[in-house]
Amino acid sequence: MRISKKPTLPAGGNYNTRTPVAADNAPQRYRIQAGDVLSIRVQSTQSQLNEAFNTVDTRAVFNGDPGNLYLTGYSVDDAGNINLPTVGRLKVLGLTVEETQAAAQQQVARYVRDANVLVKLLSFKVTVLGEVRNPGRYFVYNAQCTLLEGLGLAGDLTEFGNRHNVKLIRQTTKGSEVVLINLTDPALLTSPYFYLLPNDALYVEPLKARTDRGNAGNLALVFSGISAVVLILNYLKVF
Repeated sequence: MRISKKPTLPAGGNYNTRTPVAADNAPQRYRIQAGDVLSIRVQSTQSQLNEAFNTVDTRAVFNGDPGNLYLTGYSVDDAGNINLPTVGRLKVLGLTVEETQAAAQQQVARYVRDANVLVKLLSFKVTVLGEVRNPGRYFVYNAQCTLLEGLGLAGDLTEFGNRHNVKLIRQTTKGSEVVLINLTDPALLTSPYFYLLPNDALYVEPLKARTDRGNAGNLALVFSGISAVVLILNYLKVF
């Protein structure tokens, strides 16, 4: 994964209600990794050959279980290849979606006349956990997704979510990396982590008030248990 140099926020992040302030931050270009699932559609006048490539029903993306896409899409194996009908193995590891589309177009054109190849990443999913209203895993049907959009998919933070301390866990070829994000910092708009990548995970830590309330509840249960034991012992002594 390549991370571009962090740009600076114009005017020190001094926003106002009259003049918009531009925050320059180009999305990162995601590069295909092993385990990704691709949709590859071929459009040409040779309809029979088209069907050989078009294994994914686009209606399943919106109407069906996203898990079904893994059964019909093109999975990238551990060596970074996909297996196309007639064409055979195609190396896509480390390529962007656009570069993968160009490579597939070149290979398919050898067998299908006047073919137009479209490639989409099906396995763009993010996981949002912690103090959000609807924690879970969410599929993104778009080429990009911002951190704020990811939190929006989970219904935003609860009143106990710590907006100053959100963990972003990102999987790379070298392992996992973790970065702390402050949602109230204007510099977030120019952060290299403002745009989420496939398989990113967000964890919203609870505020101290939430932890204290949980501890208070546990202590109340302990004391009520002790009180019940004392009452039983006193009752037994009477008899």
